Amino acid sequence: QVQLVESGGGLVQAGDSLRLSCAASGRTFKSKAMGWFRQAPGKEREFVAAVTWSAGSPYYKESVKGRFTISRDNAKNTVYLQMNSLKPEDTAVYYCAASSTIMVSASADDYDYWGQGTQVTVSS
Repeated sequence: QVQLVESGGGLVQAGDSLRLSCAASGRTFKSKAMGWFRQAPGKEREFVAAVTWSAGSPYYKESVKGRFTISRDNAKNTVYLQMNSLKPEDTAVYYCAASSTIMVSASADDYDYWGQGTQVTVSS
């Protein structure tokens, strides 16, 4: 069992930065790939980024490459999403998720555990 709690969201202006954190509990955290997804009002939940248990092989949605960085600290059971050069189209609720495997995936179906989400709003 893994429980996830996101934090770090907020209201920022275009071009600003935010760092989201996802604190995980559960002794199986270290063996799982972790991902970030987001859902904007009226839209489907979409993949943003994922990282393997060893923090290698980060995988990103094309539109966030070069702006977002996913990382994890297994000693702290925490995953991060550093978001730079934010755009209004990045506005969404951001969710942390723990995969059922060690492999990164862009499919929400491959993630067993989800946090409650944190709101990110980027004004123009």
